[in-house]
Amino acid sequence: QVQLVESGGGLVQAGGSLRLSCAASGRTFSRFAMGWFRQAPGKERDFVAHINWSGSSSNYADSVKGRFTISRDNAKNTVYLQMNSLKPEDTAVYYCAAAWVPGEYIYWGQGTQVTVSS
Repeated sequence: QVQLVESGGGLVQAGGSLRLSCAASGRTFSRFAMGWFRQAPGKERDFVAHINWSGSSSNYADSVKGRFTISRDNAKNTVYLQMNSLKPEDTAVYYCAAAWVPGEYIYWGQGTQVTVSS
């Protein structure tokens, strides 16, 4: 069992930056691939970024590529999402998730709100 708690969301102006954190409980955190997703009002939840268990590989949605960076610190059981050059269309609730099998996210956090004003 893994519990995930996101933090770091808030209100920021367009062009600004935020860093989201996702703290995980449990000793097996380093065995999980981790992902960030987001859900805007009235829309489906979308993939944002993924990082493998060691942090050696990551991939991103085209909409955030070059602006967002996912990273992890297995010693701290934490995964991060650095978001730069934020746009109003980045406004959403951001969720982190853990995958035991690649692509199959089985544990989810409660989400943190990110609002980007124009």
